[in-house]
Amino acid sequence: MSRIHITDIEAAINHWRAKKPSPDGITLAPELRALAEVYALLVYYHEEEADEASFPAQALAAWRGWYDTTPDTPCIAICSTSQGDDHCKGCGRSFEEVQRWPEMSPGAKRTTWRRITLESTSWRFGRYADRAVENRPSLKA
Repeated sequence: MSRIHITDIEAAINHWRAKKPSPDGITLAPELRALAEVYALLVYYHEEEADEASFPAQALAAWRGWYDTTPDTPCIAICSTSQGDDHCKGCGRSFEEVQRWPEMSPGAKRTTWRRITLESTSWRFGRYADRAVENRPSLKA
């Protein structure tokens, strides 16, 4: 069962706030109202995740509108699962996650993204991110 974390709902809310700001400071766009309802229920019941399958249709469509703006895969084109590793040193996904990625639901993909981001052990979050900063041209005049 795929679940959507409250931080993803917050990100979707912020996406729609920027995309469709309130014209009067009170009125919310339909996407925001739908996501706010789910968010409020999570807060009220002290939950961190909502079941993707039970999302109201309008809220799911709004969440998918945000989701479609995110990177589809954490892959950095250095896949050690093809060399027999259980978890990819490049992106942090398990062999099964790498294999099933194309058929995974958006909620399942975001769950994987959340796990590998929290772990921050793969090269995606270390060596190559550090190199990008180290190799950035200096802006000093």
